[in-house]
Amino acid sequence: MSRNVLILLLLVVVLGGGAAVLLLAQNQSQDISPPPAPPVAIEPQFTPIPPVEFVEIVIAVQELPRGIVIPEDGVALRPWPKESLPRDNIDNVREVVGRIARTDIAREAPILSSQLVDNISQIASAGSDAAAVLPNGLVAVAMPIDRLTNVAHAPMSGDTVDIIISFLFVDVDDEFQTRLPNKITLTVLKQDGTLEFQSGIEGRIEPSGDFPFPIVVGPSETQRPRLVTQRTIQNALVIHVGTFPPDGDFLNRRPTPLPPPTYDPARGGPTPLPTPTFTPLPPKDIITLAMEPQEAVALVWAVESRLPITLALRSARDRNAPPTSTNAVSLEYMISEYRVPQPASLPYALEPAIRSIRRLILAEELTLGTLDR
Repeated sequence: MSRNVLILLLLVVVLGGGAAVLLLAQNQSQDISPPPAPPVAIEPQFTPIPPVEFVEIVIAVQELPRGIVIPEDGVALRPWPKESLPRDNIDNVREVVGRIARTDIAREAPILSSQLVDNISQIASAGSDAAAVLPNGLVAVAMPIDRLTNVAHAPMSGDTVDIIISFLFVDVDDEFQTRLPNKITLTVLKQDGTLEFQSGIEGRIEPSGDFPFPIVVGPSETQRPRLVTQRTIQNALVIHVGTFPPDGDFLNRRPTPLPPPTYDPARGGPTPLPTPTFTPLPPKDIITLAMEPQEAVALVWAVESRLPITLALRSARDRNAPPTSTNAVSLEYMISEYRVPQPASLPYALEPAIRSIRRLILAEELTLGTLDR
C-alpha cells in the first residue's frame, strides 16, 4: 500500500472519530434540561375586615331588681358595638345613679332611659311595664287561650312558646268562591220557544252509557274539610298570661309602702298589722306574646280567621336555639308515617254503630272531637 493511501485512511479515521465525539456531545447537551425555577411565593389575598367601632354606655354590673334605687357601684361605663347600640342607651353614669329601676335589669345589660324613673309613684305612670320589658325590635300581640291550647296554663311570663295552627281546606268554585258542589238548574225548551227552569239540585252532570240523557251525580253529605296542622311561629316570648292589672304591675313586685306601726299603751307594743285578704286571680283566657312584626301580622290573621291555635311550651335551655323545620301533618301523613292500615269491609259490625270519635270534655264550654251525626 502506498504512503498516500495510508495517509488518506488515517485522515478518514480521524475525521470520523471527531464527528462521532461531536454528535455524542450534542446528544448529551440535549438530554440535560436546565433545573426548574424555584416557585414564586404567592402572597394570600385577604379582604380587610373593617374595624368594629365601640362607644361607651352605662351597663349594670350587678342585678338591679325592680324598684331599687340604683347605687353608684351598681353601674359602670363599658364599650358597646356601635352597630348594635340600644336606642335609649345612656352614656353618663350620673344620669343613672340615684334613680329607680322600672323593671328588673340583668347584670351586664345596658341600662335604658325607658327603664328609669325618679320616684316610686312614676313606675306605672312612665309608660306601661309591658313596653318596658319588651325586647327591642319585637311587638306584643294578644290571643285567646284555654286550658288545652295553653299547655294546661303552664306558660308564665318569660317563657317561650311555639305556635301550632290547624287549617281546614275545602274545594270552592273559582268564581263564586263558594263550597262545591255547585247547584245545577236544568232547563227545558218548551214548544212555544220559551225556557222552563227546573228546581236546582247539588251535584255534577255526567254522561250515562245506558240512558240517552246525562245524569246528575249529587253528594250524600256536605263536603268534608281536609285538616292540615303545622307549627308556624317559633320562640315567641310570653309577656303576660291573663289580663293586665289596671295599674300595670303585672309582675306583682311593685314596692308597697307599709303604714307605720302605732303604739298601743294597753298592749305595750305596736298594733299588729291587719291580716291580708286573698284576692282571687282573674281567669287566664288571654295571653300576650312578643314576636317579630311580620309574625304578629300572621298571628292576627289566624285569630281573625278563627283557626284553631295551640301553644307548645319550649324548654328554657333552648330559648335561643335557631329555628327548625317541621312537616305539616295531614291524614295522608298520619297514615304513611305511622303505617295506619285501612280496615277491611267485613260482613259484620258492632252494635251500637260507631259514628263519632270519643269526646274529651274539659269544661262545659269546651267539647272536642264532636262530629256531625
